[in-house]
Amino acid sequence: MAEITASAVKSLREKTGAGMVDCKNALIEANGDEAAAVEILRKKGMATAGKKAGRVTAEGVVGSYIHMGGKVGVMVEVNCESDFVARGDEFQNLVKDVAMHIAASDPKYVTREEVPASVLDKEREILMEQLKNDPKNAGKPEDVLNKIIEGRLNKYYEEAVLLDQPFVKDPSKTIGELVTEKIASIKENITIRRFTRYKMGEGIEKKQDDFAAEVASMVG
Repeated sequence: MAEITASAVKSLREKTGAGMVDCKNALIEANGDEAAAVEILRKKGMATAGKKAGRVTAEGVVGSYIHMGGKVGVMVEVNCESDFVARGDEFQNLVKDVAMHIAASDPKYVTREEVPASVLDKEREILMEQLKNDPKNAGKPEDVLNKIIEGRLNKYYEEAVLLDQPFVKDPSKTIGELVTEKIASIKENITIRRFTRYKMGEGIEKKQDDFAAEVASMVG
């Protein structure tokens, strides 16, 4: 029997929206084959999120969150399939949670696909230099180092990509997994389209007073 890892269960859960135990049992039954496990869950009516992933989300709401006495503010657009769902408490609470999370975690992108290639290239360049400067990696071929780098890029995604970030209210799941759970619960496709995060004074160069020079000018 193939070993069923936690990452395999997590991956299946993200694709299907099924519960952790159901995903593990499906993988056991499928002997570790993810595609076969998805089929097992679909036959049992548990793979709800996967079936809805391609459906158009043209409704939804723009939600907001203000934090720290007005020092940080967020606007986020979350889409669903119907206005009825958009007005429901469960969807509205999801939007509030996502906006609050963005205020706290400051992601730069919604999905991995939005990260510019130039940014990833710079990250790879930095990681490669770090690996080459580590004596433990002496003599390792470049293709091995590249594989290590691709693995470490996951850490960057967790920091910069909204859907990859651990949810601040429950770090055992990512924002992507939270959305998948809501798709399974609400029974409509849900997507986070875009967001804007404002921080008071961000980008403004504050004047630095030279106290010593001020005193000298008064005395002189």
